Amino acid sequence: MALPGAEYTTGFTQAWRTLTEKTWAKLVEATKKGKMLVQDDPRRVIHSFKVGFALVLISILQYFRPSFYGFGDNIIWAVLTVVLVLEFSVGATLGKGLNRMLATALAGALGIAAHRLATLSGEKGKAVLTSIFVFVIAETVTFMRFSPRLKARYDYGMLIFILTFCMVSLADNTDKELLEIAHERLLTIIIGSCLSIVICICICPVWVGKDLHNQIAGNIQKIADFMEETVAKHAGFGDEYFNNTETTEAGEDKPFLHRYKSYLGKMEPCHGRFRFRHPWKQYLKIGNLTRLCAYKIEALSVYLFNSEQTPYELRSRIQEPCTNISLESGKALKEASLLVKNMTKSSTPNLHVTNAKNAAESLRSVLRANPWEGADHLEIIPAATVASLLIDIVTCVEKICEAVEELASLANFVPSAELLHRGTVQPISDHDGSVHVITVSE
Repeated sequence: MALPGAEYTTGFTQAWRTLTEKTWAKLVEATKKGKMLVQDDPRRVIHSFKVGFALVLISILQYFRPSFYGFGDNIIWAVLTVVLVLEFSVGATLGKGLNRMLATALAGALGIAAHRLATLSGEKGKAVLTSIFVFVIAETVTFMRFSPRLKARYDYGMLIFILTFCMVSLADNTDKELLEIAHERLLTIIIGSCLSIVICICICPVWVGKDLHNQIAGNIQKIADFMEETVAKHAGFGDEYFNNTETTEAGEDKPFLHRYKSYLGKMEPCHGRFRFRHPWKQYLKIGNLTRLCAYKIEALSVYLFNSEQTPYELRSRIQEPCTNISLESGKALKEASLLVKNMTKSSTPNLHVTNAKNAAESLRSVLRANPWEGADHLEIIPAATVASLLIDIVTCVEKICEAVEELASLANFVPSAELLHRGTVQPISDHDGSVHVITVSE
């Protein structure tokens, strides 16, 4: 016989056990996600440490307040500044810090002037003039934020400008009190911004310019891998398109091209091999050209992985020039990627570009000869599209190599070791008085 309340106790125990298991499962899942974040970029842990360390320094400063400045309650503005300004990279931190300091100073001065003018107009005129000033400033600065150029550089500063101006101009304090408060807040904001910048630079700095540099080189390398290695390993044109089978396996579609921003790189001081006035805009040009090439390769992959649309007899007639284009384009991009990554310059990519252009011209000659005369037009279109895309890719590869060469010239890249050691001069004896000719291979 069941005891009274036993059923209730069993149900409660089961519910408690289910709740515990679900909580534990969520905790394990959260731990795995956190571990993945750390593995993806260990610098995130260091950045978290830097934010905590900066806030600790600000809190220590508050205890020394009687010995230094009479910050009063305005010390909280230093805390807010650290939280808002300290970003992952040095460039972003410098940009936000400078924006915040300049915007606070300008808006504070303008707000004090507006407050003074409104006060001189009397009680009734003060409300009217203050409303007019706030409307004009807020409307003008908000409209300026729609400018793409201003938004990319000064969006955060313009927000701080509007906020600071409204807080100062709408304050009920006297002019003397307002000036004192504005001075204290500006000083605490400057301290918070400078502290954030110093910590970001001195403790394991993350240079966004270096990340952009490596990302550009990596994206070019990924395109080169598709164009060259797939052919070399018989997984591209040699097997997926020009084979005599009707089955193909689609490759993994990985988005590997992203939009780049060079402004943060300009904000960063000299570091490593990246000197003052480094041509960051050239990276945007290379990134845009790489993205355009990737779009064409993405379209090309659609036909590579659906080769059953065209009979093997039609595909085989353009196999050789298409394979050569893919191989030489991949080699050119791989060399260009190495030049960007190692910050060297060489003419090796141009040799492969010339070979790719010759292969493209051969493909044009084959197409002019109408190799598919009498065939079904619906069967010809996919093969002709592949040929057309490959010819366009050669043009994109040439432009990428030209942009990389221009970057090497603007950034004063050093000549590659391969280029410097192409010729070797061996010491010879001249005791016999004969004439010796030394040939240096090109």
